[in-house]
Amino acid sequence: MANILIVEDEKNMQDIIVEYMKKGGYTCFTADDGIDALMLMKNTPMDLMILDIMIPHLDGFSVCKMAREMSSLPIIMLTAKSDEADKLRGYEYGADDYMTKPFSPKILLAKANALLRRTSAAPTDTISAGKISINPAAHKVFVDGTEITLTHKEYELLHFFMGNPEQIFSREQLLNRIWGYDFEGNTRTVDTHIKTLRQKLGSEGKSIVTLIRSGYKFEVAK
Repeated sequence: MANILIVEDEKNMQDIIVEYMKKGGYTCFTADDGIDALMLMKNTPMDLMILDIMIPHLDGFSVCKMAREMSSLPIIMLTAKSDEADKLRGYEYGADDYMTKPFSPKILLAKANALLRRTSAAPTDTISAGKISINPAAHKVFVDGTEITLTHKEYELLHFFMGNPEQIFSREQLLNRIWGYDFEGNTRTVDTHIKTLRQKLGSEGKSIVTLIRSGYKFEVAK
């Protein structure tokens, strides 16, 4: 049974989310502010976090950024804003998905189910290419033997690329494959995630090749 951390300071909204997550069979932990959220993450293994942006002490962006230094768990951000810049900022800090208030709790549960299915369905065999290796069972990535920390979506992108070397994928194909057809964002999200993924891979980031007007492909760095 997966543990879900719900970070929401509005009590009514928190109760509604907890109710629906429990209907999905999940164990729920709640935090009213950013500091409590990080303390819970530190002390209890979490499988997914639902994170409101407008929370006391530390806002959702700060919590998301700091959580990424601790874990690769999927993060769904909640916001009262539909501004694209805010969403892109969230993705840059490591969010995997977004929901704009008001939203359907049923859709939120469906998104949580989908993210957790993708996490738990990972194959167990190690995948290697050049100096990059992935341990899917542990969701860990190593570059030249040193572990690096990726967001859930960065991990999914790298795993997908390494499982399909030399194949060209358009931004739209990657968006649909990694984020899903019901994703509310656009192809700039793909570019943002690949930019940060390359940075984290260091010298091996050149394995992800940009093809003008076509998209991206993965090839072993030479």
